[in-house]
Amino acid sequence: MNAATSRRTFTTPQRKNPAMCQHQPPCPSADSADREAAHLVAHHPEQGWSLLCNGVLLFEDTGELLPDGRVIAPCRPLGSEHVVTAA
Repeated sequence: MNAATSRRTFTTPQRKNPAMCQHQPPCPSADSADREAAHLVAHHPEQGWSLLCNGVLLFEDTGELLPDGRVIAPCRPLGSEHVVTAA
């Protein structure tokens, strides 16, 4: 075997992860509106993130990173000048 063939790398177009959720009933998928209700797999408050069993990364600023790479922007509260109170 020569040096050129020993350095070959193999890549796949998509990562194939087995389903993380083993709960019954299963947790909501990453595409569900209630995806944040999934169980915690890892929690690192010192770094500002948590991993859910559906593969969603939750960030301290309320942003999210979905397993397919989509980003959910943080939910910012409205300032007091935008708040409407009922009479």
